[in-house]
Amino acid sequence: MERFFSEDQPLIVASDRILYTPSPFARTALMSLQEIGSLQAKKPHASVRAGLRSYLFFMVTAGSGMLEYEGREYPLATGDCVFIDCQKPYSHRTNAEDLWALKWCHFDGPTLPVIYEKYVERGGRAAFRPEDEGMFLQTWKKLFEQAKGADYVRDMRIHEGLSELLTLLMKESWHPEDSADLPAKKKSVVPIKAWLDAHYAEKITLDDLSAKFYVNKFYLTRVFREQYGMTINAYLLSVRITRAKQLLRFTEKSVEAIGMECGLGAPHYFSRVFKEVEGMSPSRYREQW
Repeated sequence: MERFFSEDQPLIVASDRILYTPSPFARTALMSLQEIGSLQAKKPHASVRAGLRSYLFFMVTAGSGMLEYEGREYPLATGDCVFIDCQKPYSHRTNAEDLWALKWCHFDGPTLPVIYEKYVERGGRAAFRPEDEGMFLQTWKKLFEQAKGADYVRDMRIHEGLSELLTLLMKESWHPEDSADLPAKKKSVVPIKAWLDAHYAEKITLDDLSAKFYVNKFYLTRVFREQYGMTINAYLLSVRITRAKQLLRFTEKSVEAIGMECGLGAPHYFSRVFKEVEGMSPSRYREQW
């Protein structure tokens, strides 16, 4: 790890950055930092990159500028945030009349391609205005302190900090302001989820839900997934399996009775589905716990 206090390309930017080299363990098993820092532009400038095996988060803490990413331009003002995949070409530049200050971090990890794909799938943007700027700033500061520290579990702490950052980013991936009717869409599936929570033991089909709640089943499928990050069937299975685990651990009911009570049917089907989710049979799960 090296820390630099510098004038990058004299009088263009003043920066304070940490270049970080994670351990082999962190590279293969954890999310890890590549660099983290802050800068204050002294003159107009632009950064242009492509093909980096990295994900970039930055926050504009003063001034304004522009991001170009995936064929779009995003005007950036104080308080705006950016989250992008740096394998794709991108550039960002400060406003000539309103020089910006940034706080950023580049990071990577074996699970990040899937996480970023989920972020985009949920509606996450390359640039956005967060609901709580303070939380993002606080998380960045925590990561910076972790990176410059000497803790022998520093890689684990950095992984934890990056997890916090990604949790904040996922919370920002829903954007009701994109359409006037999206808040209503979001609310429309709340009673459906509540009904599933209460009636999971019953035989439930998409057609049944569509008729009960007077909503088109294709619309329902799409909006439920947008809101909760999974299909209705996946959510229903999760509820049923969770209830089955509770009964296996805290009652003496038979596996057959539990399968029927949870809406998972006959023992052979219940056992097969339970094993697909938990990696073991219901009986084995009961023995282990």
